Amino acid sequence: MARGHQKIQSQAKASEKQAKLKKQQGHSANDQKKAAQKALVYVCAVCKSQMPDPKTYKQHFENKHPKNDMPEELKDV
Repeated sequence: MARGHQKIQSQAKASEKQAKLKKQQGHSANDQKKAAQKALVYVCAVCKSQMPDPKTYKQHFENKHPKNDMPEELKDV
């Protein structure tokens, strides 16, 4: 069993390790996927692809679906 200065060092090391584990828990792959999913707001009416903003949605529609009519929400973007 450690005593004195060695005990304090081991306690500090253990608390740092616990803090590191706690910090990593918040950044799991599942949490990142959920956050990314929340950012994808716009859904293509033709292919159901998801986009983060109207500008990207308009570019997607112009490139992927040129023969289809542009949706009303994209005409003014």
